Amino acid sequence: MDQINSEMHCHNSFSNFHQAAHDTPYDSSVGIAEQLDRSLHLGLDALFVTNHNTLSGYEEMVRYQADHDKYARIRILPAEEITTDEGAHVIAYGIHEEIRPGMSLEETIDEIRRQDGVSSAPHPFGLLDALREKAGRCDLVEVFNSNNIDVIANARAAEFAHERGITGVAGSDSHVISTLGRCTNVIEAEDSLDGILDALRHGRVSIRATGYASARETMEYFRYKVDNSAEYIRDYVGEFYPRSRWIFSVLLGLFNRSPESYLWVLMLRLGMLSMRRISKKVNFEGLDPGIMKRRSLPEMLRASL
Repeated sequence: MDQINSEMHCHNSFSNFHQAAHDTPYDSSVGIAEQLDRSLHLGLDALFVTNHNTLSGYEEMVRYQADHDKYARIRILPAEEITTDEGAHVIAYGIHEEIRPGMSLEETIDEIRRQDGVSSAPHPFGLLDALREKAGRCDLVEVFNSNNIDVIANARAAEFAHERGITGVAGSDSHVISTLGRCTNVIEAEDSLDGILDALRHGRVSIRATGYASARETMEYFRYKVDNSAEYIRDYVGEFYPRSRWIFSVLLGLFNRSPESYLWVLMLRLGMLSMRRISKKVNFEGLDPGIMKRRSLPEMLRASL
């Protein structure tokens, strides 16, 4: 058996325009070459590319790798982060055909199994895109996600996996190049796709490293989205927060004029504090998790106090 040092949750630019209906179309700025370069630098043995609702990033990376011998030692593995009909996400490892978004969780998992893949619940207790208790239907649970910067969501995920006896893994959920490899897992398996999938099914995987995305990295991701999706953001705010549209317009204008201002870091930290308070109430005090989906700013403000 080999000890395979693996990145199990990351995105690249092929994830763009494959998001769910109410997500920004631009998802990641990371190119294939830089993703492979960083994987090589970090000494990763295996890389699951988990783009949203597509396998195209994986397929392009395999083709690129074939033309560049220096990357030959890295095993590139197929995966997809699929959006269900309720907006929650499921990761499918080892599939060979794209699984369409918008199906129920049960239909999605059935399709993963039909392809002899392995299912995982990413960020299962985050405030958005989360399966919550339904995560128990998956083969794996992501007990640490680098982007769950409220911290509480990861604590609840770890507690849940322990209670249910489900194997836990860590995910970088990387959308910018510096966070690739922030979380890694060691898979004890024969060095083949079938061997790795068998190991995941039988719990022969352990978390090697964890770490949160920094405020700078979070701002880098936010800036990428704003720079490329400003029109979408305006339309979204106009549809769901029409009374607050002028506030968002002012803030967007200020951000475009001075994106490096410390004001945005301060606002991010205040936002993180608010999300932590809401997450604690949702995950440990019984607050309705639908609070974020209802898009009620007054309701969210009350919950954050």
